[in-house]
Amino acid sequence: MRYFNVMILGPTQSPYEGGVFKLELFLPEEYPMAAPKVRFLTKIYHPNIDKLGRICLDILKDKWSPALQIRTVLLSIQALLSAPNPDDPLSENIAKHWKTNEAEAVETAKEWTRLYASGA
Repeated sequence: MRYFNVMILGPTQSPYEGGVFKLELFLPEEYPMAAPKVRFLTKIYHPNIDKLGRICLDILKDKWSPALQIRTVLLSIQALLSAPNPDDPLSENIAKHWKTNEAEAVETAKEWTRLYASGA
């Protein structure tokens, strides 16, 4: 068992509130010495998540520690949804939108959440 389908809820008071997001999580053979591979399967409008669902998150890359648990990884992803970081983007276009018109970008994120993550 190294491949998991995971669901996380969009955090309250974020553009993703009310959304149910599907992710795939894979534990490489080197786990726990290597970080798990995690990506969004649900389409999401976020500067740190690209159209393939890859996530720009330090603990999934160079800040990984074998002491971290899967629960910690998922909580960190939820925290990233609450606090997007357009200064370290994976999606340049969305990051640019976030920086130039944050209110409009947040509305787009809410709309995508309604369209793709409503659980319907």
